[in-house]
Amino acid sequence: MARAALNWTVRDLADATGLHRNTINNIEVGRYAGDPKSLELIQRTLKAAGVEFIDGNGGGPGVRLRKAASERSGNK
Repeated sequence: MARAALNWTVRDLADATGLHRNTINNIEVGRYAGDPKSLELIQRTLKAAGVEFIDGNGGGPGVRLRKAASERSGNK
């Protein structure tokens, strides 16, 4: 969901993290759980690109894009 929110391809995320695109794909489809360092790298990269990770507060975990400064202040 985070990658889709950014409109990134698997290749885009692979290039941004330095991980192989097959690793990204295998993590996404559940064939590979990923090692903790790779998962942390993916999360840091997505956060830096503007993704916010939402805790599962009753509705389950999720993601959203961080609002731009102009949207937070009401300026567009």
